Amino acid sequence: MKHWVERIADELKKMDIKEHVIASGTSISGAIHIGNSCDVFIANAITKSLLENNIKAKTIWVADDHDPLRKVPYPLPESFKKYLGVPYSMIPCPEDCCEGFVEHFQRPFLESLKKFNIELETYSGAQMYKDGSYNKYIRLSLERAEDIRRIFNKYRENPLPDDWLPYNPICDECGRINTTYAKDFQGDAVYYDCKCGFSGQVDIKSGQGKLTWRVEWAARWKMLNVTCEPFGKDHAASGGSYDVSSEISREIFDYPPPYPVPYEWITLKGEAMSKSKGVFFTPGQWLEIGPPESLNYFIFRSKPMKHKDFNPEMPFLDLMDQFDRTERIYYDMESPTSAKEEEKLKRIYKASMIQEFEDLPLRPSYRFMTVAYQIAGENLERIYKILKKNSQLPPGFDEKSLDDLKDFQREQLIERIEHVQNWLGKYAPEIVKFQVQEKIPPVELSKKQKAFLSEVADTIKEKTLTPKELHDKIYNILRKHGLKPKEAFQAIYKVLIGKKMGPRAASFLLSLDKEFVIKRLKLIE
Repeated sequence: MKHWVERIADELKKMDIKEHVIASGTSISGAIHIGNSCDVFIANAITKSLLENNIKAKTIWVADDHDPLRKVPYPLPESFKKYLGVPYSMIPCPEDCCEGFVEHFQRPFLESLKKFNIELETYSGAQMYKDGSYNKYIRLSLERAEDIRRIFNKYRENPLPDDWLPYNPICDECGRINTTYAKDFQGDAVYYDCKCGFSGQVDIKSGQGKLTWRVEWAARWKMLNVTCEPFGKDHAASGGSYDVSSEISREIFDYPPPYPVPYEWITLKGEAMSKSKGVFFTPGQWLEIGPPESLNYFIFRSKPMKHKDFNPEMPFLDLMDQFDRTERIYYDMESPTSAKEEEKLKRIYKASMIQEFEDLPLRPSYRFMTVAYQIAGENLERIYKILKKNSQLPPGFDEKSLDDLKDFQREQLIERIEHVQNWLGKYAPEIVKFQVQEKIPPVELSKKQKAFLSEVADTIKEKTLTPKELHDKIYNILRKHGLKPKEAFQAIYKVLIGKKMGPRAASFLLSLDKEFVIKRLKLIE
């Protein structure tokens, strides 16, 4: 059983190619999110798999920064509507903090990739036009315009006009690129009309224009020797970009199209990600609440064309439970349910892995850490004691003290605390938030509830119990006093946090200072 990344690598290994170039690209139309950056993560994983098999390979990333702005991205002001139709590369920085619009959105993304240990060669589409990389492809495309029109028309209901050219000039008058129509050319000069009323000409060597997308994509494959490329499912539709560009690549540029890896979009809480609506989640945001391996896991745990929905609220805890378990199984810290599951999960983790740890990783339950943090804050010593007391440390750490940890393990623990802190502050629903009250909250309790609390306090005082043992004791005591579970647990939460609901009671009680718990359950200030 091989992971789908390994199967793709196996197909690429069959090709007689000296070096594989795995391409990725992103339109710089706003914040780069986990949906439109899948290209990069998938390309990097394929490259890594090839390198592990001693096949020469590299990942490249092209910023599509010469395309026109079609919608104002969130959170830019409405005043940016004046730049609609203008290439991203020619729009100023919205906050005057960078050289321009492109750097403003590109830099945070590339910075975040460092945390994923993704190494790639980066290219700017705008720069490639300016430095002449596309010149010969533009000339050839203009000369073969009739053939390109024929290819396009095979996939169109309405045929292109006979004078249509596969080139979009930038208007000298209004600065837009999506309102011009190239109508003729002589040598390196392209003549055009613009919807703004201006007519002019542009020299293809000036960088003041670009090939139409499907022709540009095909030209880029040959220019950069691309052998494999992941891309969104829209490009993979029958008669879509990949089909058209593949035919252009073969017939016009005499280059075999790269091995395609289409993938399904990632939705956010069931909604399509949209830069203009502010519905997106970036790799940088992910790194605030989870380790980089967990994003890899989210992408690689299922096949690329399987639907993936991300929700940073409560479902994120389930995702982290699954990631942590997969990591523990990979490092033989937990037993899988079967040999088949073990092989499957280890291959998923291998594809998600950023580095092989020198020893066992230390990532205590994310879910439990949300409780420990709200009790102990950033007190590392106290959190570690709470984890140990509740048997929440991974196997192999039960006998270790905080001082026994290796540097990377201590860093992982601190990182998890920071992630949990950020998650609680930004995405956690109110139901999981609590604060232990310094004084007994003003609550009403029945005689049965008071007697129940008092006996739980006596039990905690008399014996050293595990969370499971205390859980069982609590149920025995509530039955003894004729209480329903809801009434009993509400009493515990009301006197401790002033709410009717809270974390798992037994673990919660054992995580607090013993004397404090006994006094509080006895209703003693």
